[in-house]
Amino acid sequence: MKLAILHELNAERAVRRPVILVTDTESGEQRLVKAADFAGDPLRTELEKQLRMGKSAGIEAGGKKLFLNVYAPTAKLVIIGAVHISQALAPLARSLGYDVTVVDPRTAFASPERFPDIPLIAEWPDTALPPLNVDAYTAFVAVTHDPKIDDPALLHAFERNCFYIGALGSRKTHAKRADRLRAQGAKESDIARIHAPIGLAIGAVSPSEIAVAIMAEITAVLRLPPKEKEEAA
Repeated sequence: MKLAILHELNAERAVRRPVILVTDTESGEQRLVKAADFAGDPLRTELEKQLRMGKSAGIEAGGKKLFLNVYAPTAKLVIIGAVHISQALAPLARSLGYDVTVVDPRTAFASPERFPDIPLIAEWPDTALPPLNVDAYTAFVAVTHDPKIDDPALLHAFERNCFYIGALGSRKTHAKRADRLRAQGAKESDIARIHAPIGLAIGAVSPSEIAVAIMAEITAVLRLPPKEKEEAA
């Protein structure tokens, strides 16, 4: 790899932007494709597919054998609310490779005893969230059922363009939430991004089952093309 490409690659990774290194396996020629350039690249379909999967792979295109080295940021999961569902969700997400953080200002809930080996921030969202550098590779889940905690957290998620935003509650509860968020300046397009009721509709009842439904939905949003996401929902 040429030094200039390496420097450019490291610069993109440092700011958590995905890139793919395209290598001609016969000539050794290489080029770096940044996420912002995918749409105009002749390999757009292949690049987007491999990025969704988060895996490097060899392909054939234009009569050439190419290898696509995928460099995608490690996905994050920010859980607002140290509740029973979170106790099941956090380790499940960790097992799937997510960097997980639980935020809840209620210290009776956000305790190391309830969340062993999981980073906890016992602060209000306005204080806790900015240092986390929430971004487009972050899944964001609000499960406290407390508007004073969930609502400002969701507004932050809108601003940071999280790839998944979910909130616990029935349709009736979500309708009231949407009204509150509108009153605080949220756009309709932002509110439409919230997955509520949260998780895939698998008939989940227990906290562990709800955690599975949530991670299944997050996985579908991360991995599937838009059309298949709609079918999964």
